[in-house]
Amino acid sequence: MATTFAINPRAASGFQDASNYDAHRPSFPAEAVDKLLTHLGVAGLKNARLVNREEEFDVVGIEPHAGMREELVKKSLRGVKVLEGDAAHMPIEDGWGDALIAAQAFHWFATEESLKEIHKVLRPGAAFEMIWNIEDYNAPIEYLSTTKWEQKMKDIIASLDDGHPRFRHMTWKQVFEKQQDTTPLQTLKDAFSGHMPMFSLPLGEEEVKWTVWLTDEAVWSRYATLSMIANVDEDRKAEIRKEVFDALEEDGVERNARGEVAVHGMTYLAWTSRD
Repeated sequence: MATTFAINPRAASGFQDASNYDAHRPSFPAEAVDKLLTHLGVAGLKNARLVNREEEFDVVGIEPHAGMREELVKKSLRGVKVLEGDAAHMPIEDGWGDALIAAQAFHWFATEESLKEIHKVLRPGAAFEMIWNIEDYNAPIEYLSTTKWEQKMKDIIASLDDGHPRFRHMTWKQVFEKQQDTTPLQTLKDAFSGHMPMFSLPLGEEEVKWTVWLTDEAVWSRYATLSMIANVDEDRKAEIRKEVFDALEEDGVERNARGEVAVHGMTYLAWTSRD
């Protein structure tokens, strides 16, 4: 039986300081946004941005976390309506959307119930895109870190695994793959009954590599917004902070003329379309 989405308590507590999250998490790079718009099939918008754009769209931002929702409202983004809701309960009419974007979030609600709701609110043929900013230290285990200090920070995150899948576990893909987890006979029955996959497969996937330069303190501030770090007790958090700053003092840390550290990562995009 499908499970109705409810905001995960790890997310509710880990992102409690929404203003801190907004201040230290990175924006999506222009190149990644251009690719996202291309995948969505939005013609003529190569230089558009998700925010601060000249084009006119009707945009609805649906957010279950009260603090995050408040931060979004504060931005007073032109043409953006912010509503309370979640991935399984969207307060918009059926077939309304030409596209839906899950930004930095789909791993929290990668369930059959959510996929059914996304399918319901999109028109046939509409695009569904997922996008994440992922630093080397928060990437899947099979991805090699650029530097030793980033690998050390990655090892810390692995040691704090709380059992809930994040992007790096890549298990969020399974909800799409389960659409085809069937027998030939069942596939034939589904074809006659109209129970076909909700979204096209295989997923489109693309990565945009990037490097940003941050002070040591800013590296820690960004790292501390990760829910696994935010949710540990203060004593353990102090220990982790020391481990991070010690790693940044070791050999092999690339710095610019201002003493800022090169932080490596990628923007990962995945997309499909509503059948």
